[in-house]
Amino acid sequence: MTEEKAGGAFGGLGGLAIDFGGMAAESQAVAAVRPMTTGEAVAAHVVIVGSGPAGLTAAIYAARAGLEPVVLAGHEPGGQLMLTSDVENYPGFPDGIQGPDLMARFRSQAERFGSRVLDVAVDRVDFTERPFRLWADGIVATGASALWLGLESETRLRGRGVSACATCDGFFFRDQDVAVIGGGDTALEEALYLTRFARSVRMIVRRDEFRGSRIMQDRALRDPKIVVDWNSQVAAVLGDAKVQGLRIRDSRTGAERDVALDGVFIAIGHRPNTEVFRGWLDVDEKGYLRAHEHSGAGIPGVFVAGDVDDPHYRQAVTAAGEGARAAIDAERWLEAQADVEPRAGAGTVSSTAAAAG
Repeated sequence: MTEEKAGGAFGGLGGLAIDFGGMAAESQAVAAVRPMTTGEAVAAHVVIVGSGPAGLTAAIYAARAGLEPVVLAGHEPGGQLMLTSDVENYPGFPDGIQGPDLMARFRSQAERFGSRVLDVAVDRVDFTERPFRLWADGIVATGASALWLGLESETRLRGRGVSACATCDGFFFRDQDVAVIGGGDTALEEALYLTRFARSVRMIVRRDEFRGSRIMQDRALRDPKIVVDWNSQVAAVLGDAKVQGLRIRDSRTGAERDVALDGVFIAIGHRPNTEVFRGWLDVDEKGYLRAHEHSGAGIPGVFVAGDVDDPHYRQAVTAAGEGARAAIDAERWLEAQADVEPRAGAGTVSSTAAAAG
């Protein structure tokens, strides 16, 4: 396990941005990162936790400001866009682009300006004093993750008709038949949005009622394109190369039936990856980090960006915008600390004896 001493951070398609204090002189290291794989110590003014659109945009801005950021990309670099096939709503790509290709370009641009990207994750932090400390090589702890059903067939067909974002992928199902899994506000919003494109929208609800707000329920029940299967669960997603339907199980009788479909949208919620920051930073009732003034996280030198504090939009373009904002806030905060003497030992690294695993 690696201990990284730092002064702050940024974050991925969700992410946490932490920037570091104590820049009295250009030669004084205010953070240090020692990757477990090499043991090499790397001086850093800024550490960015997460490598989705927010984290890598923050890296681009921080690098261009001469802050030489280190990006802790996590064990699944690139964020949720790595699970997205065609991205057609990101500006600058009129013909669309594959999600992994877009994130590769983000990373290449960040590295071109001097960002150091390490494929390690953070599983513990200490914001007691500056320089802050982060322990690397553990669970991914930034951004937000869509909740999935956990079916093998669902995993196999992600990006081939299975999606967790109607706003991202609904356009591809024009005049086709789709299903939305879930009964809360997220599912109702997704279903209503999909009626703009799809021929029909089937909602699979495991209870005998919705859990969403009354106004959203009323809208869905009035929409002629939406049909609801109550007391139903998904037993399997059907299809080989792409989605061809669902096997639906009656939760009361256990009876199963197959329904032909072209697309499946999983809408049972998102889980913000904020566990490692609990007890340090403010979170709302759903676990999302709360931004304070601008992108500040409530602790001087700590900033947030992306899906980790955004339960509403969850778009690559909004995450990238938040990453830029956090980087600018961090740069200005660091400039304000330039006349403060760094704490003794800033920039040193001490490793722990614990083994990763």
